[in-house]
Amino acid sequence: MRLLTFMIVILVISACTTVPEQLQGTFSEVSPARVEPAVFGSNVRWGGVIISATNEGTRTCFEILSRDLDRYLRPEIQDQTAGRYIACKSGFHDPEVFTRGREVTVTGQIRNIEVRKLDDFDYRYPVLDVDHLVLWEKRRNVVVYRGFNDPWYWHHPYRGWGWGWPYHGSYPMHGTGFVETRTLLPDPSIVDSSAPEPR
Repeated sequence: MRLLTFMIVILVISACTTVPEQLQGTFSEVSPARVEPAVFGSNVRWGGVIISATNEGTRTCFEILSRDLDRYLRPEIQDQTAGRYIACKSGFHDPEVFTRGREVTVTGQIRNIEVRKLDDFDYRYPVLDVDHLVLWEKRRNVVVYRGFNDPWYWHHPYRGWGWGWPYHGSYPMHGTGFVETRTLLPDPSIVDSSAPEPR
């Protein structure tokens, strides 16, 4: 029963992830890989993984490796990417919190394209003026045990499956099982809902 209760709690927790209100709405479908001058000023909703965070006076700019978004508008775990982009948000955002590898989802307007060196390559970074930024909690993996392999796990023809002793009129039964690892998707740790500064 304890194991069953634990599994139910885990499933409930994993289902608690919601879509942050700040990320809801209609946005342009343009991806970071397809930004051209014609789409400057478009409102977009992009996600990804932080590569670096740099504070530049009155704002913080994040270099982000883009990822597709799942149904909760959280970046998916995948090797595919639509490229890198720069997302700049007004105010100070501590790089010890917004560290490399953390997942974020942002909304804002495409400002321009900035060419920067990426090793020896001239990389074209779309630059985003961020309205809202969501920093997601780190993913947590849990192990779920399914099935049993215990001599005292028994089946009684009238009482169903349960725990008991052989002299209760039931018989020992060995079950097979497997271990499954699941990833919990907690809600955001930081939802920046501040209004964008006038441009």
